[in-house]
Amino acid sequence: MGIGLVDPILLSIAEGLHATPAQVTLLFSSYLGVQVLAMLFTGAASARFGAKRTLTAGLALIVAATLACAAAGSITELVGLRAVWGLGNAFFIATALSVIVGAASGGQKGAILLYEAALGLGLSVGPLLGALLGSISWRGPFLGTAILMAVALVLCSIFLTKDGHEERAPIKILDPLRALKHPGLLKTSIGASLYTAAFFAVLAWSPFVLEYDAVAIGLIFFGWGLCVAVSSVVLAPRLAHRMGEQRATVAAVIAFAALMLVMAVPSKPLLVVAVIVSGVVSGLLNTLFTGTAMSISDAPRPVASAGYNFLRWLGGALAATFVSHLPHPFVIAAIMCLVASGLLTTIRADVHEVPAEAVLVGGQMAG
Repeated sequence: MGIGLVDPILLSIAEGLHATPAQVTLLFSSYLGVQVLAMLFTGAASARFGAKRTLTAGLALIVAATLACAAAGSITELVGLRAVWGLGNAFFIATALSVIVGAASGGQKGAILLYEAALGLGLSVGPLLGALLGSISWRGPFLGTAILMAVALVLCSIFLTKDGHEERAPIKILDPLRALKHPGLLKTSIGASLYTAAFFAVLAWSPFVLEYDAVAIGLIFFGWGLCVAVSSVVLAPRLAHRMGEQRATVAAVIAFAALMLVMAVPSKPLLVVAVIVSGVVSGLLNTLFTGTAMSISDAPRPVASAGYNFLRWLGGALAATFVSHLPHPFVIAAIMCLVASGLLTTIRADVHEVPAEAVLVGGQMAG
């Protein structure tokens, strides 16, 4: 929910802090940039300190950062605090699914579907709550996020099993980068990076094109979040089973490119429809891309996930930084998706078909 809470208030932040669109989009850049670098350390931290300590430390950082964001007095201060938020988020998302799979009854498949359902619910409800709080003040959604994360911190501290003293396999900081030497994992990660850059063109730039109030933006991204939830949990595994994972991913990336070109048409109603529909394709790609990344190489899953997420979110950080300086952001996003589709077609010689079970396992780190 915390992800979507902030998106409807981008225009309100710009007005309240007298910031330009370029300055406001830095809120995504600092958040993602720090998160990208921290991904290289999360595996090592979890292996050394245990999953519960790593996860709760990440939540504590998010609570502190979001509380401070609610009291920020300048856009520079807010950008810096978002960097701390990104650090906490890296430690949280890197361990959340492994904790859920270890704790849930009903097996790994059921735990992953539960995780995806919760993620989709949060992505859809978050923008609505953010819009309601943002209609009072742009500081409201930050305070709301702090409260939600504080509740999560208390629940995790009470209910998660205490980290034991058992021997854990060490993970070195550079292991995720070494894993990217595998040709298939590297191409998949670069393709995901290009797609994620296009995704953030939608997330970070469409509110400035639409120029709607917080409630309207919240309703639009509520529809988007519902599409992400249904698509990632229900449609992606079926599409992968019917078409094969690689062909399904290529088709979805091309579909996303087509939606980017639709968004480039100067029509606000058309942009609204395209943003909501893009949630369907994003749900597919989140699951398909990450499923391939988790299954394509022989690297341990935490290591492969860290290397993949490093490149993937690097694309998002760069896109959020430069999107406001580009003449036609959605057209450039479409070109990046087409490049990604071309790159993905070259993986055929490097990888065997991934089983459907692996597709479900992969969707876990999409958020």
